[in-house]
Amino acid sequence: MRVVRIVSGGQTGADRAALDAALEAGLEYAGWCPSGGWAEDLPEPPGLLAQYPGLREAPSADPEVRTRLNVRDSHATLVVRAAHVPSLGTDLTVETAGALGRPCLVTDGSVDEVRHWLEGLGHGLTLNVAGPRESEQPGLYAVARVLLDALLERGPAPG
Repeated sequence: MRVVRIVSGGQTGADRAALDAALEAGLEYAGWCPSGGWAEDLPEPPGLLAQYPGLREAPSADPEVRTRLNVRDSHATLVVRAAHVPSLGTDLTVETAGALGRPCLVTDGSVDEVRHWLEGLGHGLTLNVAGPRESEQPGLYAVARVLLDALLERGPAPG
């Protein structure tokens, strides 16, 4: 299998879809989350850590720290977002991947595009999945989940 481990920061939207898809597919998941397990829908400790104990707390509550750590600890980063949606955190993810020389693909959810990209990266990948928060791009969880279920071969067969 190309992807054997999913890394995510656990924020609402694409991050959370990645964790849920990995769990359903029986894949290992990991990643850094802000100190205290903060996410926009789980602001109080233990936050995300109660639902996703495989995540680790970053040494800071600043989400930028977890973003950089997740890119660093992955072979490649997949960013799921609509082109018109502003997201400083998502922009930081793309910038960090470039600075670290990690492959990065930004997609609006095209399964074929992502499959083709992954083919060029090899097998046994740790894939960081990121994107805007659900509050920045409503409906992103559902888009990312369909994409990831198809990639992890747990969704409907491709058409």
